[in-house]
Amino acid sequence: MPKPVHIAHRGIWRDNSGFSAGDRAIPEETAIALSYDGGTYAVMMGTPTDLEDFAVGFSLSEGVIDTKDDIVSLDVVELDDGIDVRMWLETSRATRLGERRRHIAGPTGCGLCGIDSIAEAMRPAAVVDPGIQVSPQQVMAAMQALAPLQKLNMKTRAVHAAAFWLPERGIVELREDVGRHNALDKLAGTVARQGLSAIEGIVLLTSRVSVEMVQKTAAMGASMIVSVSAPTALAVRMAEAANITLCAIARADGFELFSHSHRVSTGVSIDVA
Repeated sequence: MPKPVHIAHRGIWRDNSGFSAGDRAIPEETAIALSYDGGTYAVMMGTPTDLEDFAVGFSLSEGVIDTKDDIVSLDVVELDDGIDVRMWLETSRATRLGERRRHIAGPTGCGLCGIDSIAEAMRPAAVVDPGIQVSPQQVMAAMQALAPLQKLNMKTRAVHAAAFWLPERGIVELREDVGRHNALDKLAGTVARQGLSAIEGIVLLTSRVSVEMVQKTAAMGASMIVSVSAPTALAVRMAEAANITLCAIARADGFELFSHSHRVSTGVSIDVA
């Protein structure tokens, strides 16, 4: 079973000390299929711990079962590209589930509700073109410009933002939503509709970077993500494979580089492989 914590080697930039390198603990992220009586119901991305609890809780909250005793047996099976939590239901529950048309109203946190295949959840991201070169100061300036433009968040303090930054123009588009995935989808839509070249800019995020955020950025064609929060280990691996520079934990005093650090002009060589 995958360990819930992964140690990543990354580059670090601080305003008062420049570049250095070191290790950081980041959470693992795994595709988790929830199956009933041999059929997959949904696939979620999650931390590979307490999966029996997750399966029972999900089943209760979705109305698949009324009590834990409606689950006759439960097995956690590790696959090559994820984990399948296989449940067998009491006969009447199994019959009712078979007659029920599956419809999951996606919680704002999961991003993969309705996907019913681990292979689909773990699809490779598109490999992006070389992209842009920026300085640490440009990265810092881009993130500092983000908060004042978050009008909905100023009123609610409860939404995420995704923004698109261009070197000569700064932030040109920003979209907000209670769901971080929704915010990024909205941003991708406006970038496409306006004919902007995603490869020429940076995607800025106010949320943690999970694997689907990398997949969505790669689909846009952008070569760099900068986020205020940390990435998951799977997101780092996906960014590396997609040729995306993943810059995270971007705060007032600096940021950390987890993949393809060559796009940030460091003046020194930092290996984050």
